Amino acid sequence: MHPIVLLVADMPQSCEIAQQLDHLPIEWLGAHDHGEVVRQLETEPRIECVIMGGGLDDRMRGDLVGLIAQMRPDVCIHLKDRASGPHGLAPFAAQIVENILLRKREREAA
Repeated sequence: MHPIVLLVADMPQSCEIAQQLDHLPIEWLGAHDHGEVVRQLETEPRIECVIMGGGLDDRMRGDLVGLIAQMRPDVCIHLKDRASGPHGLAPFAAQIVENILLRKREREAA
């Protein structure tokens, strides 16, 4: 069973990123606003981490971090910088998944 990652970004961007990273053994879920984040967290207990893009405004990012931490304190939240721009989200997400999530699973399996 593949780990589930919730990608929070502008809707067209999150779909595009998931397609770019479909070679990774991850199940991607997307959310683009407060309501969708709540729905995903409530309906999918297997979410292992959240990756948040830099395109969301500061107020929304702060609100979502607080919401995610309250609803799912077991889930790590990774915030992408703004300097790398929208095209930096796919490489950022790939690094998180490959270097943190998948390695953790490998260690646990060993």
